[in-house]
Amino acid sequence: MIAAVVTKDKKVSVEEKQLRPLKHGEALVQTEFCGVCHTDLHVKNADFGDVTGIVLGHEGIGKVIEVAEGVTSLKVGDRVSIAWMYESCGHCEYCTTGRETLCRDVKNAGYTVDGAMAEQVIVSADYAVKVPANLDPAAASSVTCAGVTTYKAVKVSNIRPGQWIGIFGIGGLGNLAVQYAKHVYGANVVAFDINDEKLAFAKEVGADAIVNLLNEDPIAKAKELTNGKGLDATVVTAVAKTPFNQAIDVVKAGARVVAVGLPVDKMDLDIPRLVLDGIQVIGTLVGTRQDLQEAFQFAAEGKVVPKVTLRKIEEINEIMEEMEQGKITGRMVIDFTK
Repeated sequence: MIAAVVTKDKKVSVEEKQLRPLKHGEALVQTEFCGVCHTDLHVKNADFGDVTGIVLGHEGIGKVIEVAEGVTSLKVGDRVSIAWMYESCGHCEYCTTGRETLCRDVKNAGYTVDGAMAEQVIVSADYAVKVPANLDPAAASSVTCAGVTTYKAVKVSNIRPGQWIGIFGIGGLGNLAVQYAKHVYGANVVAFDINDEKLAFAKEVGADAIVNLLNEDPIAKAKELTNGKGLDATVVTAVAKTPFNQAIDVVKAGARVVAVGLPVDKMDLDIPRLVLDGIQVIGTLVGTRQDLQEAFQFAAEGKVVPKVTLRKIEEINEIMEEMEQGKITGRMVIDFTK
């Protein structure tokens, strides 16, 4: 089968790869679509360690074509996710308290085990979430990581209908964060970015206000929108240090700042303000299987519509370059159906 494999020189090689036999509890999936996530770029660049030889991809959607002994949750023909969380241990304090993404023994598709940028993929059957029949599979690929990640981030921000939430970074994740905040949680949304095209797209998908951080003061804008109080919450999907600091500057006392993006820098925190204003800064990592089911359902209902552009697997290195240069609006999705 053809697969996108990480190479020693921080590139991606499209090559033939042989799958191992299925083990107990596993299923074989014929891949239909796989989104290209910024985390794939980090993995390729060895930002989280050298994983030369691994097959990239954790925004996969495909149909089950074979199940191994012990599989009861899936059957041949089911359309399922191939997500970042390949499987967790199932018995630690995190797994037993609804925080399975924090499991210390978690396996991640496209990072610690082979992922979804391949014609066929092995999944741990109990961790492959079924896709609603009325959800377009190409769109579902974006929900598998970008969607569930931002859905979970907006959920844990504790935003309520009518409150103001800021989304920093309107890329593949940020545009979905805008949609979940606006159309699922009923919040007022202000989008922050440095790219006018991405900001225009944020407006198109539901943002109530937009701010170009290159030429507008985010603090002044936040106060203008909220009668001088500041935003009730922010979600940061950007991959640079500055937006993380700005996301704290624009919130009011008692607000939550939710960190999602993965820049390699450290934040600058004004500790007295955090303490005196009771501001909470929390990190959130993708979502659980239950979160993914919910995120899929909202997309199936048309409340969230991912913007996807179909590409060929042979274009993967070009896609990575476009991502590094900040040229991508929405999500690039590898099409394995042709």
